[in-house]
Parts: sequence; C-alpha cells; structure tokens
Amino acid sequence: MHYAIIAAGEGSRLAGEGLNIPKPLVDLDGRPMIKRLIDIMIECDAESLSVIVNEQMTAVREYLESLSLPVPFRLVVKSTPSSMHSFYEVSRIFPADANKFVLTTVDTIFRPDEFRAYINEFAKSDNIDGMMGVTAFIDDEKPLYVEVDPADMTIMAFKDATYPGAKYISAGIYGLTPSAIDVLSRCLDEGVSRMRNYQRALVADGLMLKAFPFGKVIDVDHLSDIETAKSLIR
Repeated sequence: MHYAIIAAGEGSRLAGEGLNIPKPLVDLDGRPMIKRLIDIMIECDAESLSVIVNEQMTAVREYLESLSLPVPFRLVVKSTPSSMHSFYEVSRIFPADANKFVLTTVDTIFRPDEFRAYINEFAKSDNIDGMMGVTAFIDDEKPLYVEVDPADMTIMAFKDATYPGAKYISAGIYGLTPSAIDVLSRCLDEGVSRMRNYQRALVADGLMLKAFPFGKVIDVDHLSDIETAKSLIR
C-alpha cells in the first residue's frame, strides 16, 4: 500500500489557544503525532510514503528530513489554500505504479488495529474506486455526513447537514485509486475547493466508493482534543 499525509495546515486554532509548537510535532505517546502516523503506516505494509508540509513549517520539514525510513519517502514543501489542493500537490509525486493509496491528515487519530483492519479490507477489495473511513463518533465542528447503503456500505452521498437516519461522518481517511486522481485534476481545473466537494464529485462521476466503519476517531483541532487523543491511544 502507498500512503500520503497532509500536514500543510497552519494549526491556527491550536496556536490561538497557546500551543507553541507546530501541530505535527505535538507529542501524543512519546513521539510526535506525525511520527506515530508514519510508524503505523510502515507497520501496515507501506510501499512508499509521501508527505506535504507548508512553507512556514520549517521545524516539521527539518524533523521529517532527519528521519531514516525503511521505505521510499517523498516530501513536498508548499503552502496551499485547502487540504484538497494539498492532496493534489502530493498526488503528483505518487509512484507511477501505485494502484491503491491511502491518504490522511496528520491530526487524524485512530487506533492502529482498526487502521490495519481497514487496510486489509481495502487491499483485498476489487472493482471499487475507493474506500473511505467513516465513524459514528461525532465530535467535529463541521462534520461531513456520509450516507451509505447499509446492505453493502456503498457510499451514496456526502452531506453537510444531518438527516433522518444519519449514522456516519467522514473519519478523514481516504483510500483511493488512480481513477480518483483523474477526478481530482478536473476539480482543480473547474475551481472546486474543499475535500468534501471533491468527494461529492467522486459520487457524481459514478465512482464506486465503499465505507469502512472505525470506532472513535479524533481530529486534533483544539488543546482539549490533545488530551482526548491521548486517552484514545492509551
């Protein structure tokens, strides 16, 4: 499996609450959260790893450049207006032979055993264009609701607002194939912004997407989220 991490955000909310180090370097379990994520990916049969950081994150870039990793590692240093644009930039350095890849944001915190189960399921799944991580744990300021067919977990729609019978939201874990990159390029050409609108475009284009349920997934956006993430890890 090929992996990518978006670590290009500014972390402005955490900084506004007094955090004085870049978000990717926050210690959750004795190591920076980005290193924890890298380690999990390597343990889940990584064939390559690609990361994007913004131009202001000098400390994060230097930390990543100091690592000695057992897989090919590619680093993009570029400031972008959104995570969708960051995804596009990092997708341009994916290995040419990558037929499946998994992307997360650096502050997406999940249990390693659940991630391994997700990777195993995505790896063996044929005839789909993507497998998205979802969660019934809703602790997000602006959740993206994911409507699925309960019979086979096919994704029917991505919605900004809750609806009768709503169960899942996006967990910020994206398993995709090259067909999804074609849609991404078109979205950029058409001026589409935000990852959620890109995901809607995938559905609108008729791509076959499946949902994989995780338990609790934490997005680290505030200082209080750091303690919640540490509790999840413990």
